[in-house]
Amino acid sequence: MANTYTQIHIQTVFAVQNRKNMINDKWKVDLYKYISVIIQNNGHKVLQINGVQDHIHCLFGMRPTQSLSDLMKQVKQDSSKWINHNNLIKGTFCWQKGYGGFSYSKSQLPRVIKYIQNQEEHHKKKSFKEEYLTLLKTHEVDYDERYIFEFIE
Repeated sequence: MANTYTQIHIQTVFAVQNRKNMINDKWKVDLYKYISVIIQNNGHKVLQINGVQDHIHCLFGMRPTQSLSDLMKQVKQDSSKWINHNNLIKGTFCWQKGYGGFSYSKSQLPRVIKYIQNQEEHHKKKSFKEEYLTLLKTHEVDYDERYIFEFIE
């Protein structure tokens, strides 16, 4: 788009169906690379991706050529197919419906990148539910308990 200049930074958070611990340390880096390629092939720039066994955080610079919902649909759909095609788990892999999307200014990026890089350490102290609800409250996102990720207690 000629004469269109943007600086849009988005962190998305999405979880495994029923919040099961299905993302294995043996192949999670390959999954992150695969997701990064999907995002890059859509014209966006991945800044950081990481997660734990039941969810992923992805920070990227987003171009205004695509909606966030269309991108996330493709990321989740294609990465699920990749996991299932490569028989990386017993049974069928599926992402939970929905995702969280949060915007940041450029000055906030170093802090967000560090936060995402330290997911494993962070989740030794805080559950995914606590983390996700904190993100929603910090970003002042109105939410309905009926439509929040299903949590396994």
